[in-house]
Amino acid sequence: SASLLGILQHPDGTVLKQLQPPPRGPREQEFYNKVYDSECCDSILLELREYLPKYFGVWSPPTAPNDTYLKLEDVTRKFNKPCIMDVKIGQKSYDPYASAEKIQQQVSKYPLMEEIGFLVLGMRVYHVSSDSYETQNQHYGRSLTKETVKDGISKFFHSGYCLRKDVVAASIQKVEKILEWFEGQTQLNFYASSLLFVYEGSYQVTTVRLSDVTLAEKRRVPKGLLSGGDVLEYNNNIHVINSTENGKIEASVSKGLSKFYALHKKACSKGHHSQLSLKVENSEQDNVWKTSTCITQEHLNGNVLPQLEKVFYHMPAETKESANVEVRMIDFAHVFPSNTKDEGYIYGLKNLITVLQNILDN
Repeated sequence: SASLLGILQHPDGTVLKQLQPPPRGPREQEFYNKVYDSECCDSILLELREYLPKYFGVWSPPTAPNDTYLKLEDVTRKFNKPCIMDVKIGQKSYDPYASAEKIQQQVSKYPLMEEIGFLVLGMRVYHVSSDSYETQNQHYGRSLTKETVKDGISKFFHSGYCLRKDVVAASIQKVEKILEWFEGQTQLNFYASSLLFVYEGSYQVTTVRLSDVTLAEKRRVPKGLLSGGDVLEYNNNIHVINSTENGKIEASVSKGLSKFYALHKKACSKGHHSQLSLKVENSEQDNVWKTSTCITQEHLNGNVLPQLEKVFYHMPAETKESANVEVRMIDFAHVFPSNTKDEGYIYGLKNLITVLQNILDN
């Protein structure tokens, strides 16, 4: 997030955001003070804290006591290769008190705001293949139209090898939580405010353990897995929980799986890349995880697939659900008290969820 304008990373795990000139800076400071007031007992504001960076008050450098900085949690800190996207939300990026000139300036920057309800302000994506970051500035987002916005946003979820559907699915869940908050509050309206998306760009193919039988080991996974589509598992160290009710999966599963991997290797080396999709559904969350692998159809003896599905069904729910993703609201220089729902922001969130869902389903 050091790439975001006016943000300084502090070694203590916070970022310093310089206060904008009045009225914007003081308004943002007042917003954070209100939400993070230790006396606060408004359940709506208390819940809102979950979707913001933590706030640690203001700070001024001893050398320039008149320069004020907001001291905020660095949402990117826990990531090794953070991929970051900043998306402005709402149908209007000017507030109700904006001058005619300001309105004209904002509308001309991105005339599609009203129709699309959001604008990509920038992104930084780690490409595993080249071990480097690709960045896009604000001109990238403004070039997106109704027709190209889906592909434009899907770029953020592409590692260079594959589309990180695990991250897209987790992002949808987090944006939906924020939407629920907006549907339940009529005290604040947000203009020119953003959502910050962050996920872990570096991932490994990891071991899936069933009792003590190792199904797939890092060193044994054929290279074809990485280039041929989605990686079998992204999450770090997934262990299948072996409890009495779900642990009794016959030894034949391990036989079937080692066979599957042998075939897989063969299929990949032969260059057969017909797709086999495993669907793992979690009925509670309504999210579907697809894991595709290259293997020739003729080798599927009807045996392997059900057994593999069984293994995935027994993954701990929290592992399936929580790809390492953060979605936080940022930028509050134009937040105003209100007595109505924030329909423009809600419109933008719903449209963004639709686009993310289309990326996932395609």
